[in-house]
Amino acid sequence: MPSTGNTERAYERFETARGVLPPRAWARSDAPRIDLNGRWRFRLSPDPSAPIDFLDGLPAAWSDIDIPSHWQLRGHGAPIYTNQAYPFPLDPPRVPDDNPTGDYVRTFDVPELWREGRVFLRFEGVDSFATVWVNGIELGSTSGSRLANEFDITESVRPGERNVVAVRVLQWSSNSYLEDQDMWWLSGIFRDVSVELRRAGSIGDHRIQADFDAQTGTGFLRVDTDVPATVVVEELGIDAPVGQLIAIDQVEPWSAEQPRLYRGRIVGSGEIIEIVVGFRRVEVDDGLIKVNGRRVQFRGVNRHDFHPEQGRAVDAETMLSDVLLMKRHNINAVRTSHYPPHPHFLELCDKYGLWVIDECDFETHGFGAEGDDPGAGNPVDDVRWQSALVSRMRRMVARDRNHPSIVMWSLGNECGPGVNVEAMSSAARELDSTRLIHYERDFTSAQVDVYSRMYLTYEEVEQIGRGDEPPLDDPALTAHRNAQPFILAEYAHAMGNGPGGLSEYQELFDRYPRLQGGFVWEWIDHGLRTTDTSGRTFWAYGGDFGEELHDGNFVADGLLFPDRTPSPGLLELKKVLEPVRLDLVTGGIRVTNAQDIVGTSLFSAEWVLEEEGIARARGSFPLPDISARGESVVPLPDFPATDAETWFTVRIVLAASTSWASAGHELSASQWQIRPPQSVAAVRHAPVAAPLVAAPLVGPGEFDARGRLQRFAGIDLVSPCLDVWRAPIDNDFGYYGEPLEPFWRAEGLHRMQQRVDSIRWTDADLQVITRTGAAGSRLALLSTWRWSTDGADLRLSLTVEQVGDWTVPLPRLGIRMGLPAFVHTVEWFGRGPGEAYSDSARAQLVGRYASEVDDLQTPYLMPQENGNRLDARWVVFGIGGNRGLRVSSLEPFSFTTRRWTSEDLDAAKHPNDLVAGDRVWLNLDVAQYGLGSASCGPGVHPRYLRELFPARLDLRFAVGDAQ
Repeated sequence: MPSTGNTERAYERFETARGVLPPRAWARSDAPRIDLNGRWRFRLSPDPSAPIDFLDGLPAAWSDIDIPSHWQLRGHGAPIYTNQAYPFPLDPPRVPDDNPTGDYVRTFDVPELWREGRVFLRFEGVDSFATVWVNGIELGSTSGSRLANEFDITESVRPGERNVVAVRVLQWSSNSYLEDQDMWWLSGIFRDVSVELRRAGSIGDHRIQADFDAQTGTGFLRVDTDVPATVVVEELGIDAPVGQLIAIDQVEPWSAEQPRLYRGRIVGSGEIIEIVVGFRRVEVDDGLIKVNGRRVQFRGVNRHDFHPEQGRAVDAETMLSDVLLMKRHNINAVRTSHYPPHPHFLELCDKYGLWVIDECDFETHGFGAEGDDPGAGNPVDDVRWQSALVSRMRRMVARDRNHPSIVMWSLGNECGPGVNVEAMSSAARELDSTRLIHYERDFTSAQVDVYSRMYLTYEEVEQIGRGDEPPLDDPALTAHRNAQPFILAEYAHAMGNGPGGLSEYQELFDRYPRLQGGFVWEWIDHGLRTTDTSGRTFWAYGGDFGEELHDGNFVADGLLFPDRTPSPGLLELKKVLEPVRLDLVTGGIRVTNAQDIVGTSLFSAEWVLEEEGIARARGSFPLPDISARGESVVPLPDFPATDAETWFTVRIVLAASTSWASAGHELSASQWQIRPPQSVAAVRHAPVAAPLVAAPLVGPGEFDARGRLQRFAGIDLVSPCLDVWRAPIDNDFGYYGEPLEPFWRAEGLHRMQQRVDSIRWTDADLQVITRTGAAGSRLALLSTWRWSTDGADLRLSLTVEQVGDWTVPLPRLGIRMGLPAFVHTVEWFGRGPGEAYSDSARAQLVGRYASEVDDLQTPYLMPQENGNRLDARWVVFGIGGNRGLRVSSLEPFSFTTRRWTSEDLDAAKHPNDLVAGDRVWLNLDVAQYGLGSASCGPGVHPRYLRELFPARLDLRFAVGDAQ
């Protein structure tokens, strides 16, 4: 192990595994087992030249560390985040001499009875390379950080005595070249460690094949082991030797929507293994992915193992939380990006019902593969790496192939094309022919069963749906690819405020049978819990640990915040993926079952009729049991008469409790306007004359000599001004998509200046014309501000026109003003309760809502535009007692309210950088640019790019009793 300076160091071989046992299925069994999780002694050294002086006991001078964990998250070294680039020079398979090295030691007692049998030491996950000793005897070394490595320690262990296990873990090894996933580089023993007795007659490996014939309802079960054994499934009346194909009439098949499991056991002379059997058949039939004869649609997410304090050392409670959250938000599929997850996660997918793409621990993104070019030195196209890559594929399939939830094996992620793709695919098919093969980065799809891409535009996806995508150079490969079903392995990049445009992707998936869904990137923000010098907690991202090379907050691109709080994006996705869809049609409500397998008997409907957000009637009605992909029309309930704007809302809820949610859990909500607001003529008042004074007055409004509103009804204000800037969201930067932020800044939209061109005071109103533009630019916005009153309130009619040749859309268009800091409460009638934007608003319903100002903020890991409330009719700000400042309009407007400006948001790196000032800043907008997905994907869908100019905003300001 000491560094010798030559290329024969064990951790720099193309295949680093030595002494590792053949892979076997992960199982729960009655084999005697010693759990080695817990406290170990630990030492971190700067490189592998540290002496190996720890093989015979517990070093007293070392510190303690808990296992499983990453040493960087236990005060030893620092995390590194990169998306693509390797944090060391590319010189495969070599790595730097400066190579942090963690040494681990602990003792364990082995019972005297363990002399009869073999003893195995198993590591479920070690990053990135480990050498293992027991009682001073070297056993071998590991390969594949997210795969099990198992050693036979029979000859070195001493039953009836205390034993010493020692492990040296290197941060960098040749394995690191194969593990360039978009995540934190974190090291150490981060999954479970155990010692297990393998008695005579123990089952070395087992395989469960549970096929299903959808035409006859017959299940076919075959269980194979490497020793004589019996398979017992009492519910099915099975008690038979292994190795037989058993036909069972009328079994209930397994699916993500109805995860029927039959529990049983395999009984050997030396071991009993608990098993679950889920009958299903996965195939491509007539160009479609079918499970049990039904076309399925993947409404999925990409998921890493991640915890904000433990990194990839994820506990069972956290895994269960993920699965329950997915089910409760209408997600039905998971791609295990970009490595096999902890085995318990797959157990949960079996139990609760999620389709799984299980992905090999393989990514070489940093080699720069583009199209047909894998990039110089890429292991995917170098036969010297073939043994290591095939081994990784075989070990994943062998470990996981008994899980019914897994419907595809994925060869890896973002590695490009190469000679080793075929070898890996062949290895997977050899071990398991019952599932499909997936690999996104060989665009010919030559070795796989499914055509898969990432981050395509809507136009490209539709083209594939129609089957007229551009041909390949080889006609045979074109025909092969075009006959395959299509999925988006990644889409809708959920970074920061976003993604927008989810419903437009879903419309395409529903329209074209070939498009069988996709997997949103990604499930959770990988922010690490950190404390600043003032003791305030924040979520750290790339660069916060002094990394030499990093990719900033690109690690924060999930639908959950790091503490697993759902983001607005997840709520929008839940609505888009709703299992039951409702449409108002002549004669009632059309109910469409959007599920693939089961009917709607689990669901019921609850409704409410609201007049200006106040309930006037409510009720419920049962849903007919509509078969999958079927529809039916149910009659509308009887409504009472109303006078003001009225909305009818129907919520689909669980009629009874399930394993993943209680009765009454809401799956989706749909809403229709039954009565529009009153007409303009009914509410508009003619202005009255106002006296001309040195400081103009318009009703309760006081203006300065330049026509700027200073006070309203005795409330000091920061004068309203035209505002076009928003703190850019991640999608505005377009890191790997369509950027807008550079063009906005180039036009100076973040530093606009306002000039008053004219003021005209009449006996009826005050009219101010302003010009807003940036230094050095000929572009401008010409605004006409017309203030009027009926004596009790203040009316603003604002019109805006463009001057010059504008070539970029505006971030926002509206007014900004400052309210006193004592404003704390906000009530509004519009969309809510959460934030909404033009292309991400389906989850927010029109109603009456109330909030504290501080609760209107969404704490994205990198501060950016957030908290917009869409389609407001009126908003009231509490100004003390029971009084409020009310802003209303006949046309819906948007508003944001916060204790810092857009410029403050723009400058901040983390939410703890934001400090409340002496004002509450209010934006009242005609429109704001959409969200899109351009941080890694397409921008805003064209349907949201409406023509704004000439723009108009009509507002009424009044003070009275708070709503």
